[in-house]
Amino acid sequence: MVLVFLANGFEETEAVAPIDILRRDGQKVITVGIGEEIITSSHGVTVVPDVTEVDIALTSDIDMIVLPGGMPGTLNLEKSRTVQDMIDFCVQNGKFIGAICAAPSILGRKGLLNGKKATCFPGFEEFLEGADFTGAPVEHDGNIITARGAGVALEFGLKLVEVLSGKPASDKIRESMRCV
Repeated sequence: MVLVFLANGFEETEAVAPIDILRRDGQKVITVGIGEEIITSSHGVTVVPDVTEVDIALTSDIDMIVLPGGMPGTLNLEKSRTVQDMIDFCVQNGKFIGAICAAPSILGRKGLLNGKKATCFPGFEEFLEGADFTGAPVEHDGNIITARGAGVALEFGLKLVEVLSGKPASDKIRESMRCV
């Protein structure tokens, strides 16, 4: 199961593109609203998440969490006790964490990027504390996958599929979407 956290001010492309690609792979993806039952993106798009943060629990069924960026969405995610607890759970249990745009800053401020290759939206590098910042479109180091921003949301989603289901699965989706 993959949990995608949505907070007011999230960047819609960074959430919806990976959700679409993960579901094409057959992953069970659940969108989780932080703080509200209806979430409004940074560009005024309203979304009704599958569940709210009070409806989820730490469980071994979780394979990955995804943190979309956007402002103030990233700050709203970072303030959430549920998101913080879920990040800690993933780290302690070797689960994957995907973060795109400004959201890798949440991981950096928690000290989770020390010695890891990571990338983020330009201007947020200073918050990737201890990371080996690469500036690459997408980085995968251990259980953490980071991406630069909305322009690479498809590549980010394909990398998430790759770590969960393997490169052949990712390549099959890439080809079906004509991303080759």
